[in-house]
Amino acid sequence: MPNSAIPFDNTYARELSGFYEPCQPAMVREPVLLFFNHGLAEELGIEAGRDDAALAAMFSGNALPEGAQPIAQAYSGHQFGQFNPQLGDGRALLIGEVIDRHGRRRDIALKGSGRTPFSRRGDGKAAVGPMLREVLIGEVMHALGIPTTRALAVVSSGEPVFRERALPGAILTRVAASHLRVGTFQYFAAHGAPEQVRHLADYAIARHFPELAGAEERYLGFLRAVAERQAALIAQWMHAGFIHGVMNTDNMGIPGESIDFGPCAFMEAFDPRAVFSSIDEMGRYAYEAQPRIARWNLARLAETLLPLIADNEGRAIELATEVIDGFMAHYQHYWLAGLRAKLGLRGSVKHGDHVDTALGESWLDLLHAQQVDYTLAWRRLADAAAGNEAPLRAMFSGQPGLDRWLQRWRERCAAEDVEPGAANARAESMRRVNPWLIARNHRVEEALAAASDEGDLAPFEQLLLALRRPFDEDPALARYAEPAPGAFMAEFRTFCGT
Repeated sequence: MPNSAIPFDNTYARELSGFYEPCQPAMVREPVLLFFNHGLAEELGIEAGRDDAALAAMFSGNALPEGAQPIAQAYSGHQFGQFNPQLGDGRALLIGEVIDRHGRRRDIALKGSGRTPFSRRGDGKAAVGPMLREVLIGEVMHALGIPTTRALAVVSSGEPVFRERALPGAILTRVAASHLRVGTFQYFAAHGAPEQVRHLADYAIARHFPELAGAEERYLGFLRAVAERQAALIAQWMHAGFIHGVMNTDNMGIPGESIDFGPCAFMEAFDPRAVFSSIDEMGRYAYEAQPRIARWNLARLAETLLPLIADNEGRAIELATEVIDGFMAHYQHYWLAGLRAKLGLRGSVKHGDHVDTALGESWLDLLHAQQVDYTLAWRRLADAAAGNEAPLRAMFSGQPGLDRWLQRWRERCAAEDVEPGAANARAESMRRVNPWLIARNHRVEEALAAASDEGDLAPFEQLLLALRRPFDEDPALARYAEPAPGAFMAEFRTFCGT
């Protein structure tokens, strides 16, 4: 594969001078390719014809392809509610952008590639376990249909990184619609650079919301469009039982993709207050808090855009506040649409929004009261739609509450069943949106430990194959669908991987 095989077109580096620092990745001693995403490479138009050693050299940063322009992006961020004006890519480098086979512009970035001008006291490096975690979570999110960044490659560095103990080092190559964040806007607003905020907003509009370019109220429209994408994304997280764990403003992407999979986890037994992040001691980013935090983060974006929205500050605040106050209604719209799909409902009935919301909330209350596995309960509800209630009933210790709820659900389904075979069609539609398996935390940890501690990639590779087919109920993969033991989940904590 010649060096020109990645057709870079680097608009961020070309158009946003002063928004980044040029920086070269650190050379590593002995790069070895641990993972390469051939399907994603094909989607990006990257010819991956080289051998593993050549790919390892490229995606470790030792031999960057022609046209790469490695830069560390500047951004700020509210971290657990506290503003840090100087963050930036402390261990990541955007090496360039490509136009994929669908005509979409995509960033290609390294993570764990060494110190940058934004590293502060960090070493800029990453370990094998957290980088392989990015692969697993990104791929299952993609398979679930949730907008997400994805891993193109993981390369071991042949060098240790030192945390609580020495760990094998690695570099991730991440693909994103862009790495523009709420924190990117905060950086230039905090540094008193309103014209740079305008320039950044114009760039973001041209890249992600071109329909707004040239519009009279394009900056207000931009805020509204970002809020809309976040409402849709967070609703999908909630329906998947996904807990991001560190929803800082520097981890909220303008394109509306899931990004940064450090202290994230999928919930098992349903608990609205579930928190797995070791650093979220107050539950700021708990499962049930995610829509509220998304709204809070969007308010911080709105603050940076006020001078652009209107010349009169009072009028700008009024217009921006209207958008932020409308966020929960947009979220509720997407949540209800997803809820109906998960319940096997096609549309609305009289007083439908209220009826269906109450039906869904009663179901979640039932799961919470009996600590039922969130993912499998939905899947077994699909079996019940097909007439087989036994698997669902086996998940509940007491039947009266379940019986009453099932009766309500059947009556609601009957309100729209007018065609023969409606029950089977409902069950099939539910199986297309309610996964059979997710990234079970004990299986993820098992796979990462084998790769990191023993150099054994087989558990990781087997788990990855399963996660790429989350809706296919395959008896051969049954171990990946089994909930973690209660004792494991009682002690389970996730870490940011820095």
